[in-house]
Amino acid sequence: MTSAEARTMDARTRATFLALMVAQAAHSVEEYHFRLYEVFAPARLVSRLFSDDLRTGFAIGNVLLVLFGAWCYAARVRPNHRSARAFAWFWSLLEVGNGTGHIFFALIRQSYFPGVATAPFLLGIGSYLCARLSAPPEP
Repeated sequence: MTSAEARTMDARTRATFLALMVAQAAHSVEEYHFRLYEVFAPARLVSRLFSDDLRTGFAIGNVLLVLFGAWCYAARVRPNHRSARAFAWFWSLLEVGNGTGHIFFALIRQSYFPGVATAPFLLGIGSYLCARLSAPPEP
């Protein structure tokens, strides 16, 4: 096997990455709808980077995040660019942490925390993507 072959991702791994990006888009909608920016200081901080209006800033930040994920898929992962695995690792670890964080805060509050409904998808798909990326290449 050449080093180029070792870097490529199979179709199932690329599809898993796309599923993770779809889950992140749904997660962003949930966070926005249930106003994460009102209950979580880091979300307020990020929101204020884009606008004085927290709602608008949060929307802009999340749209940019989802667009970056879409770009990663379209320009790096889908065409099997040599950097595809690095982007996939970045997103898988980010989303495992994101999903874990939302579940943690819901458990601490012992009630709903904005984003917790979609967090299991981020955690599950992100973990599966980590497993796919860690597995030896299929022949």
